[in-house]
Amino acid sequence: MFIQQNFNPKHKFVDDCVIRAIATATGRSWEDIYWDLSIRGAIEKDLLNANYIWWEYLIEIGLKGHRLPDTCPWCYTIKDFCRDHRHGIYVVGDGSHAVAVVDGNYIDTSDSGSLRVLLYFSLER
Repeated sequence: MFIQQNFNPKHKFVDDCVIRAIATATGRSWEDIYWDLSIRGAIEKDLLNANYIWWEYLIEIGLKGHRLPDTCPWCYTIKDFCRDHRHGIYVVGDGSHAVAVVDGNYIDTSDSGSLRVLLYFSLER
């Protein structure tokens, strides 16, 4: 199920999906995630939302990364992922967008359920 929510503190619609998804999944503030990723980006001389920046960050803070089997990379959507993952907290990525999934619900500023899932990170509770 889609839950429309904007965790940006000023409710802006900017390219902050990675920050919003991680903040939603971890319960940490938008600002904390922004600064953590910004520092990593500055060290690497790259943008804070570069995939490897936030993927490595999630692993560093304790999430476990998972790649989907390559059997049908274009057919498994965020809606499908939610149907198959009714319990748990995840950050799901399609390569250009990130979404938090909590207990089978995807939380985003707009309905991203039709996006394909390339990888996901799970948070152990």
